[in-house]
Amino acid sequence: MSVDNTTPPDRTAPLAPAGATVPPLEPADWEEFRALGKRIIDDTVDYLAGLRERPVWQPVPDEARAALGRGLPEHPTPMAAVYDEFRSTVMPYPRGNIHPRFWGWVNGSGLPVAAYADLLASVMNCTLGSGENAAMMVEEQVIEWLKQVFDWPAEGSGILTSGCSMGQIVALAAARQAGAGRWDIRHDGAGAAPRLTVYGSTETHHSFEKAVELLGIGTAFFRAIPVDGDFRIDVAALRRAIREDRAAGFHPLCLVGNIGTVNTGAIDPLDELVTVAREEGLWLHLDGAFGAFAYLLPTHRGTLAGMREADSLVFDLHKWFYMPFDVSCVLVRRPGILEETFGSNADYISRTTSGPAAYPVAFSDRGIEQSRRFRALKVWFALKTHGIHAFARSIAGNIDQVAHLTRLVDAAPRLETVSRSDLNVVCFRYVLPDAGTDELNAVNQEILTRLQVGGLAVPSHTIIDGTFVIRVANTNHRTVKDDMDFLVDQVVSIGDELAGNRAGTGA
Repeated sequence: MSVDNTTPPDRTAPLAPAGATVPPLEPADWEEFRALGKRIIDDTVDYLAGLRERPVWQPVPDEARAALGRGLPEHPTPMAAVYDEFRSTVMPYPRGNIHPRFWGWVNGSGLPVAAYADLLASVMNCTLGSGENAAMMVEEQVIEWLKQVFDWPAEGSGILTSGCSMGQIVALAAARQAGAGRWDIRHDGAGAAPRLTVYGSTETHHSFEKAVELLGIGTAFFRAIPVDGDFRIDVAALRRAIREDRAAGFHPLCLVGNIGTVNTGAIDPLDELVTVAREEGLWLHLDGAFGAFAYLLPTHRGTLAGMREADSLVFDLHKWFYMPFDVSCVLVRRPGILEETFGSNADYISRTTSGPAAYPVAFSDRGIEQSRRFRALKVWFALKTHGIHAFARSIAGNIDQVAHLTRLVDAAPRLETVSRSDLNVVCFRYVLPDAGTDELNAVNQEILTRLQVGGLAVPSHTIIDGTFVIRVANTNHRTVKDDMDFLVDQVVSIGDELAGNRAGTGA
């Protein structure tokens, strides 16, 4: 998108009228501000209540693109006019993940009560680096609640982050600090230690590779271990890779396991990974970006029991815990390791004997960010409002809806299940008799495009063994089983139309 910069800004005007008494960035009329706020809340509630009647997604039209490409505003515009422009150029064209028929890329659906909490967090405008204030205590409380959710050791620690991409960096840095032994990597750099190696399956999320790169370990030393027929890490191949690296003089550091891979929702054999990590002296890091919250369900707790033995765990609350973006969490088993990894002695944030700077907790010493927004409030608000059992029921409902979808696909003569996880992900495709892989891939891509561009539904896609598949990852608290019926009906209808066109052309 190009931005119009053809008109040079006029900066010769005075910055403020002579004798002005109102700060230039405060509302000039608080009653006008109040009235607009009430209108925004009313419109927001109407918008959320009417989601099902609107397209899931639609392209941004040229006139909205043009408006969003205009240059820097030099002069004020009335608040109500700015809001009206938002309603016409921004609000109608979202990503779509708040809609009941959005199942793409594992995006959370956003709880209404949490949106209110985000507004309140912005009004308070606290930064949660250090210092005594209630916002710091709310984050501490939320972390304690999350430790209880996952039966995490009481002495363990944690921090809320923007997402698991940041969480991977925090956790791997802690693993490096814990495993570097006598080498002072914080002072001397990554080159001070022997060559470190880390291990994960070929299905490991690409954010972990970014963490390996940014921490100076290097992707050449990330061992991508093959997977079995269920897309889980091959433990025998993992053990061989570790032995070979030790024999070659490398220093195996960390093993990452997956609780719900991004492609297929596969869960690595966690108990076996715990055994390997303990026998080999590796830090066990688990990526539970969306799958971790299945631990709330008795049906899945046994499969995920090994999660409690990990050294670190990351999970996104803005995925399968339905929070608005962004809020994620890192939990670590070893107390103090985050402070060892990230703690700072800067004078301006040093602790005093009294006042706000005397507070004993500093989240800025547990991660990379010094400036941190009040992410915890929406989690606190939502858990207080709904209670943990309501979240468990919604998660169980998502799994049941995907099971229903799988049954529909298996019963449809022209559909084929390609992959199905024990969680909330299923990959399937439309099939044509006597069609080759390339033709089937093209047909399914066209089906997906028509679903998305038509605003009917937004699953996403992936490639499994060269096969283009329609991928449903259901982390949507608004979805019901009827939405899955609708999806299958539309896929079959569009596919049959394409098949008819194919027959008409003699293809």
